[in-house]
Amino acid sequence: MAAVLFISVFLIAACGLIYELIAGTLASYLLGDSVLQFSTIIGAYLFAMGIGSWLTRFIHRGLVSRFITIELMVGLVGGFSSSILFLAFTYVQGFRILLYGLVILIGILVGLEIPLLMRILKERFAFGELVSNVLTFDYLGALGASLLFPLLLVPRLGLVRSALLFGIVNAGVALWSTFLFKPHLPNPAWQRGACAVVLALLCGGMAGAGRITDTADAALYSDEVILSLSTPYQRIVVTRWKDDFRLFLNQHLQFSSKDEYRYHEALVHPGLASLPGARRVLVLGGGDGLAVREILKYPAVESVTLVDLDPEMTRQFASHPLLAGLNQGSLRSSKVKIINADAFPWLEASAELFDFAVVDFPDPNNYSLGKLYSTAFYRLLLRHLSDHGLAAVQSTSPMFARQSYWCINETLKQAGFQTRPYHVYVPSFGEWGFVLGSRHGWEMPARLPPGLKFLEARYLHSMFEFPPDMGPVAVEPNRLNDQTLVRYYDREWREIIR
Repeated sequence: MAAVLFISVFLIAACGLIYELIAGTLASYLLGDSVLQFSTIIGAYLFAMGIGSWLTRFIHRGLVSRFITIELMVGLVGGFSSSILFLAFTYVQGFRILLYGLVILIGILVGLEIPLLMRILKERFAFGELVSNVLTFDYLGALGASLLFPLLLVPRLGLVRSALLFGIVNAGVALWSTFLFKPHLPNPAWQRGACAVVLALLCGGMAGAGRITDTADAALYSDEVILSLSTPYQRIVVTRWKDDFRLFLNQHLQFSSKDEYRYHEALVHPGLASLPGARRVLVLGGGDGLAVREILKYPAVESVTLVDLDPEMTRQFASHPLLAGLNQGSLRSSKVKIINADAFPWLEASAELFDFAVVDFPDPNNYSLGKLYSTAFYRLLLRHLSDHGLAAVQSTSPMFARQSYWCINETLKQAGFQTRPYHVYVPSFGEWGFVLGSRHGWEMPARLPPGLKFLEARYLHSMFEFPPDMGPVAVEPNRLNDQTLVRYYDREWREIIR
């Protein structure tokens, strides 16, 4: 009996933390800035749990009945929380109000659980034994949830099914409590009927989870969604309209197949074409394989090391017939080695040298990405370049995010690079910027590889000229302990949206 009771505590704790993690992850997917979202979600959730614990002082009778009711409410609200939020983001104004309202409601209900259970069990155990055992299993449940969430739940089930699964667990705890505490229930049959109804609703939600996410995606994206995945790192969505494929990461457009060649030719060829002796190439980010496709146009390149955080990203763009067709099967080339790792610690641990590096990360719209645009990161990168090596860095728009662009240029300078900023027009994005970095300067290549759709050597010089409205501005470099770039970027793009 005691073991079953403390297993209940373990499961309750796991469920409570899972709902918190789901809310934080979903908010970071939909709203960006994961540090802000997780910080405020955790703060609101813990505050609400405190309110719930305080409210238990007003519950004096029918403790078991109320505990079962609360478990069913937690299971129902928490289980459908991610479904509600995904759908609400598209259809409801004031999404943040609903988000934090749900977080606070779930937090209050979760805060009621453990104090009530301890009061129910106080007649069976000595106080000291009760407190130590309940808190031990409570913390163990939190540990189990924190490990399961990134390693199994998100990659295997996704956010919608994960929430529903743990809603079922909460309802299951309520159901077996009707048997454990049967003598304390005035009408166990009625309680079990309520448990059966809630379990049926959650199981129905589980069965229809795919339809829920499809409905949310269809409303959020104007074109047909051909791929949608939630990974521990991001939400990956690919859409299609006729022969135009578009990749979105956490709702941010990464490329359109109609014009991505302009971006990737500009990213790779001005630098790599100036290095006829380049043999070893490093790509950081770029898990779609499109930059690798351009690099493989150089027969002299012997190896390409691609370091991308998300294994699902590289797997899809290596195996999905439509996506692999966009990169011409580049990720399956025998010259390409794929490493799924965070680029920062990988650079710290690796001793390899490269003749050319492509840095193709998403824009620095949060602090997790901002660290990959810092002086510390670029100093690491410089150590991995051969003496005459070059790095080409994706650097956001000098037109729409002018301070951000020149901040990246200044950060590379502070890290020891000589820089050559340049830009191109990509219809899907407008004017887009890049920076070439080296130890000893760079000379414009006299020729480019054949078969390019956009670049010609005679027009290269114009890419390195900036009109007055995109020219340099005074900025601070982006340091790891003070990410000015993220603040520049957030302010500039907010002004564009307004």
